[in-house]
Amino acid sequence: MKAIQFEGTVPRYVYSTVAGSIIRNAYYDRFSNIVMRDVRPPELPTPEWVRVKTKYAGFCGSDKNLILLHDSPSTSPYASFPFTIGHENCGYVVEMGAVAAERLAHPGAAGAAHAGTAASDIGIDTGIGIGIGARVLVDPLLSCVPRGISPVCPSCARGDYSLCTNFTEGSVSPGMSIGTCRDTGGGWSSEFVAHYSQLIAVPENVSSEDAVLVDAFCSSLHPVMRNFPADDSTVLIIGCGVIGLSAVAAIRALGGKARIVVLAKHEFQGEAATRLGADAVVYMGNSTDYYAELADVLKTKLLKPMLGKRVVVGGAHTVFDCVGSSTSIDDALRFTMPHGTMVLVGLAAFPKGVDWTPIWLKEVQVRGSFWCSTEQFEGRAMRTYEIAVELLRTGRLSLSPLLTHKFRLEDYRQAIAANLNIDSSRLIKSVFEFD
Repeated sequence: MKAIQFEGTVPRYVYSTVAGSIIRNAYYDRFSNIVMRDVRPPELPTPEWVRVKTKYAGFCGSDKNLILLHDSPSTSPYASFPFTIGHENCGYVVEMGAVAAERLAHPGAAGAAHAGTAASDIGIDTGIGIGIGARVLVDPLLSCVPRGISPVCPSCARGDYSLCTNFTEGSVSPGMSIGTCRDTGGGWSSEFVAHYSQLIAVPENVSSEDAVLVDAFCSSLHPVMRNFPADDSTVLIIGCGVIGLSAVAAIRALGGKARIVVLAKHEFQGEAATRLGADAVVYMGNSTDYYAELADVLKTKLLKPMLGKRVVVGGAHTVFDCVGSSTSIDDALRFTMPHGTMVLVGLAAFPKGVDWTPIWLKEVQVRGSFWCSTEQFEGRAMRTYEIAVELLRTGRLSLSPLLTHKFRLEDYRQAIAANLNIDSSRLIKSVFEFD
């Protein structure tokens, strides 16, 4: 079968780093680490695993960082090369190991296995057993349970699967998730394998287009639920890609009434944020003084220092930085009010030129967030993925309007170009579509 893989070799890395500074498509041409090749379908690692035929596979912002080599080398031990890209997945079960088939026959068993608890203690009872032909989405994290590790690590015991300490151990090769592990395959191919505990049945009234966007949404739902804003507070969301837009959607889907201000780069992003429930949009265009506009919207004051950016007096109670660039981190810290919280959602690596003064000058609390976890929702402990599905199932959330582009796998270079040039493509979220 055809698959898009990340080769992970030093010569290709050096080539793209040097040539990419001159011409951007050097990051994904035939000499780069991004290759399309024929591969053998991955085998089921143990009888607890299943095979999933891909329907949709998302193109994540982290995939963009991977292609552009923006990731810190410190994350490389948590991958095994070459790996098939693609951790945002929705598809159909086409093969089941004997143990997986037995356990998935009972609704709620997958979530319970992931948590190491009884099915009645965690998750949602959709009433849907999972068998051959079932439509599922896959929570891609390869934490302790999928790796066959028992007892599970302290992080997994708490339900903090994204903080697992065993991403390099167990029954499959190193990898934080499907899409970074050479043994599992990934969504950027026609099929991949997953542990039965990773599967979540997709309810009939939830479209596959909604389902494939759950992973991106959960990257915002997790930090929003861990830092949920009070109804009488003001929230600033920096960045209106799919993660920033999902943060707006998460606050509103959970019933939050806080005032939401978003900082967007493009008009089509701001329009999407408004439709999702943002109260005010400030644009970061070169022709505007977005500091002055933000200060006006947030009812803050700007002071001019001897050198450098203006100093912000006041700010938002909570700031979600959904970009993770040097500029966005610097702006987020400046526009957080005294004793406020700045949540770093974007995947920062080597920020430069960030002024850390606001952290101590305004006693700002800085919190990181990675992927998804287990949250308290309506009196129950539930995986972030399960909460998203429940919000979709009950009509409190709709994600499919954020899906603006679909590509065939053979058009992967076109897909990459569209994701790298959203000013012209007007792309919010794209997926690869399979038959």
